[in-house]
Amino acid sequence: MKIDVNRMLRKSLLELMPYQSARQEFVNEGRKMILLDANENPFETPVNRYPDPLQTEVKKAIAAIKNVEIDQLYLSNGSDEFISQIIMGCCEPGEDQIMIVPPTFGMYKVAATLHGVGVREVPLTSTFQLDVEAILQAADQKTKLLFIPTPNNPTGNSFDPYDLKTLVENFKGFVVIDEAYVEFAEAPSVLSWLHEHSNLIVCQTFSKAQGMAGARLGMAFADKKLISFLNRIKAPYNINSLTLDVALQKLKEQNIVQAQVAVILKERLRLEGVLQNLSWVETCFPSDANFLLIRVDDSSHRYKQLISKGIVVRNSSKNVGCENTLRISLGTPEENNTLIEVLSTLEN
Repeated sequence: MKIDVNRMLRKSLLELMPYQSARQEFVNEGRKMILLDANENPFETPVNRYPDPLQTEVKKAIAAIKNVEIDQLYLSNGSDEFISQIIMGCCEPGEDQIMIVPPTFGMYKVAATLHGVGVREVPLTSTFQLDVEAILQAADQKTKLLFIPTPNNPTGNSFDPYDLKTLVENFKGFVVIDEAYVEFAEAPSVLSWLHEHSNLIVCQTFSKAQGMAGARLGMAFADKKLISFLNRIKAPYNINSLTLDVALQKLKEQNIVQAQVAVILKERLRLEGVLQNLSWVETCFPSDANFLLIRVDDSSHRYKQLISKGIVVRNSSKNVGCENTLRISLGTPEENNTLIEVLSTLEN
């Protein structure tokens, strides 16, 4: 869907004059400059200077890999920061709302609540699929954002591309498709839809397959007008130099990432086979992510049993439709060997 991007943004923030460092006011043509503008410590170390506020070098590398233009890309301090920023940038507190499809990633609701923004919930179907008709019927002119993670967290399944396309083509606000686990899925990314739909936002992350959870780096791809707006309202130096350096190196090591993903997918299949044969596991749900959701006889009891054996999993039972479930991330083959050994010893 083509929308007027500015109409979806908070008017008060559209008029905001962003903070800019003096260094952003000149164009460096490759000359060696004496930097006396930012009150930094002048004695050279790897981090004595402020980082590039627009992260140009890293964005160029990402854009080349993802086949997007650099001005379609926004980098955030983890995807959590982007989720907070897009809600703040689009939704008037006390007036507007976001829509989520539980069971879903918990930060959408947390961020909305922190910003005083309402949350409208349209649960997934009993088979953890999108209820497209109910979503469209529940939305109104105050529903500015629809958040859809695919593959979904905590269920692990991908959503039907036809359903996703239907929502992008018919939802009147921004549709945020969160692809945090896309590297583990068979279905391709929806990034190719960006040129057709100005209301589409695609999130990806360095935290999962890329192995950089501790560095905190998220990516958002969207219409150029929206990216420009986000760059105006963000903190000037929201990504630190150490993270940018690690990201640049990681982007050169995608062969290693792909090899690790292949191991995780193999381990997912192995663990799935084991779980399906345990008497106290009622269901092992299909997964396109680096984790498995299982329904068990007593999730609290099984969770405590695993803790006592030195293994931490997620008790996901509080989520809508996820009663008596555990979410188990895939570890290394050696860690999974230990997990499988422990699982086989758990008694009723």
